[in-house]
Amino acid sequence: MELKITTHLGNLLQFCIDNKAHIAGKLLHAHILRIGYFTNTFLSNRLIELYSKCGHIDMARQLFDKMPERNIYSWHAILDSYCKANKLDNAHELFVQMPERNTVSWNTMISALVRNGCEEKALDVYHRMNLGGFVPTHFTLASVLSACGGLGDIVCGKQCHCVAAKICLDKNLYVGNALLSMYSKCGCVKDAVVAFGDLAEPNEVSFTAIMGGLAESDRVEEAFSMFTLMHRSGIYIDSVSLSSVLGVCTRGGNGEFCVNSQMDEFLCNVHGQQIQGLTVKLGFESDLHLTNSLLDMYAKYGDMDSAELIFSNLPEVSVVSWNVMIGGYGQKCQTDKAIEYLQRMQLHGFEPDEVTYINMLAACVKSGDLETACQIFYRMECPNLSSWNAIFSGYTQNGNHEEAIKLFSEMQFQNVQPDRTTLAVILSSCAAMGLLEGGKQVHAASIKTLFHNDVYVASGLIGLYSKCNKIEVAICIFDRVPALDIACWNSLMAGLSLNSLDKDAFTFFKQMHGKGMIPTQFSYATVLSCCAKLSSLAQGRQVHAQIVKGGYVNDVFVGSALIDVYSKCAYINGAVQFFYEMPCRNTITWNEMIHGYAQNGCGNEAVCLYKHMIQSGEKPDEITFIAVLTACSHSGLVDAGIRIFNSMQEEYGVEPLLDHYTCIIDSLGRAGRFHELEALLEKMPCKNDSIVWEVVLSSCRVRDNVNLARRAADELVRLDQQNSAPYVLLANMYSSSGRWDDAKEVREMMIEKKIFKDPELHQKCEGMPSENFFRFSISPLRVVASVSNVVPVAMLPSDDPVPLSTALTIQFYYSQCHPFIYYRVEVRMIRAGIAMVCCVLLF
Repeated sequence: MELKITTHLGNLLQFCIDNKAHIAGKLLHAHILRIGYFTNTFLSNRLIELYSKCGHIDMARQLFDKMPERNIYSWHAILDSYCKANKLDNAHELFVQMPERNTVSWNTMISALVRNGCEEKALDVYHRMNLGGFVPTHFTLASVLSACGGLGDIVCGKQCHCVAAKICLDKNLYVGNALLSMYSKCGCVKDAVVAFGDLAEPNEVSFTAIMGGLAESDRVEEAFSMFTLMHRSGIYIDSVSLSSVLGVCTRGGNGEFCVNSQMDEFLCNVHGQQIQGLTVKLGFESDLHLTNSLLDMYAKYGDMDSAELIFSNLPEVSVVSWNVMIGGYGQKCQTDKAIEYLQRMQLHGFEPDEVTYINMLAACVKSGDLETACQIFYRMECPNLSSWNAIFSGYTQNGNHEEAIKLFSEMQFQNVQPDRTTLAVILSSCAAMGLLEGGKQVHAASIKTLFHNDVYVASGLIGLYSKCNKIEVAICIFDRVPALDIACWNSLMAGLSLNSLDKDAFTFFKQMHGKGMIPTQFSYATVLSCCAKLSSLAQGRQVHAQIVKGGYVNDVFVGSALIDVYSKCAYINGAVQFFYEMPCRNTITWNEMIHGYAQNGCGNEAVCLYKHMIQSGEKPDEITFIAVLTACSHSGLVDAGIRIFNSMQEEYGVEPLLDHYTCIIDSLGRAGRFHELEALLEKMPCKNDSIVWEVVLSSCRVRDNVNLARRAADELVRLDQQNSAPYVLLANMYSSSGRWDDAKEVREMMIEKKIFKDPELHQKCEGMPSENFFRFSISPLRVVASVSNVVPVAMLPSDDPVPLSTALTIQFYYSQCHPFIYYRVEVRMIRAGIAMVCCVLLF
């Protein structure tokens, strides 16, 4: 009779558990207490399960604590309730207190830890389970393999694979799916493909996992082939599988310069449209998750018309849908449309989340609308780290490095911990400003947050110290990075080149290549720049051969650097040949070739290439005009230069800058067309720049135009009253024309204004007694540099001939009354073995 009642009550409790009938369960609990069955362990276990299922964990625990007798199922019931409620601390405490455990106990704890992202703790529990002598089940291995995949721990994953093979579970579908998922997440796609092949009957989970792994390794076509195989094999295709293959579509063809990648992008777009058709055919067009995946695919392709069409026909819209549209328009730099969707989103009652704000920030940053980006950022109550990084990137990209550094300080005060991206961006700002002390503080912050050995941050640190002329520190940081990547090698190589250590940079490039590092486009561009500065044609050709072997010969940036090398090494024919062999060119390529012609005195060729560039549809920029105007100036093509200069703003909307005016002024000055030069000086906007007037003064010296030279000198003096160059040049010009009185006037003016040719030496001498003297030890036949601001009132030894083996000490008396006179000491050989010491007046 008792067994019958227990069975009946147990069935009723099971009905309440299945239907989450909490009230009815409590009534049954009261009935059990009334009839004296509260000591029945079976019924108490069912009650614990009921309260847990209904979310009343405390009541379940109270019941568990009051049970007079507990069995392992009682412990499992309350442990499972804690695990399902994600109360891992309570679960672990209870797990430790369990008088006995079985495989179910271990599995429950491991799966809960994995589910809550505690993969390392899950592996630790698994190792303790093995030490306890428990044999893992397919549930155990599936959870542990998932933890290995999450941690990227391929060693532990392979050990689990061996265990699965040993206990004959490697062919189990559940374990097999976990294996291929683990290998995919760890980047071992070949092993994932093998694991997939070992499955006797792969299901939709298997195909979805292998497609994701192939797509992550950019084997997009193979991922599509897997989906085709899945479809032809009759495997049930659900919305998750379709979302997965749409994710594959978004990863296809992102090439910017290569024709093949554009073809891949086209094929992936076609595949995406086919998947959309299959979605409609299978009746999943109303599945919100799937339609959001479709939206995301079209948005990432930039096909916002198709995205608009899908969005307008959605039966249900979520925050994700709005975010995708905002992000899509942001990627196309259409900030107005992104803001419009944000406003529509709020009008429809949807509150923006973190992703919304990040997408809006990214949209504003990419389009250069930093003002709107700042408004959005400061409107956020508690911006997350991604938001901080987005606004930092905006400041850096717009050259507002000082604001980025100030905001980083504010971030520190708000106790927001930076990540590798934050530190790298701020380091780039410090490097751009040459802010060494600020960079050191960021370096300290990276050490505090344990990111200093991260390759991304280390690369930024190397760049910072290189740009601040601390190349030794940069090398030290490089040597301490435990696992170097190509970015660190590139940063140090660029730093060596920046510090004029081009030979060292080239040697470093060879070391990098010898260590098995595969150079990137940046590596080749940097080392080619070194070859160009060294004017080393032989080394440039060596690198060219490696570029061909490495498959970068069609890259426009590498190609442009090669043209620069050949041009600077006076191998203009090689530069021209390579230029015309390039399959695709951009503005930089054209500019380099035009500049190459200019450097080698081929003005006519430069002008012809400039016209060819226009005819090809490429739009010239400021650098293009500097290159072609330089060519015109150096080759005497004055009229051609004037025509090109006049067309800048009229035809191409390029505002002439200082460098353009300087080129055309130099061209007119070389040709002696001073009337046109003066007319241009009157109307040019950048008159208050010393470079312009220095070019004018130099031209006047060549053509002996004294009047304009005087004006140029006056302008230079007006801009910098302590600059001695215009006085010296003008005085020399008067002297060469025989106008000695004017030259004397200029010298007297220098004395009156206390302008010195070498102000640093004058400052050292100033305040010293007038009778003080200086000694200079020289060796015979060695010309000593100019001795500024010193008048030889007496000179010892005298001008008597002396043997060449004698070391000489020349003694000068300092005099403040003639600070404008310059002398040079020379040793002149008058016959074999005999020299004469002379004092030569310079100016």
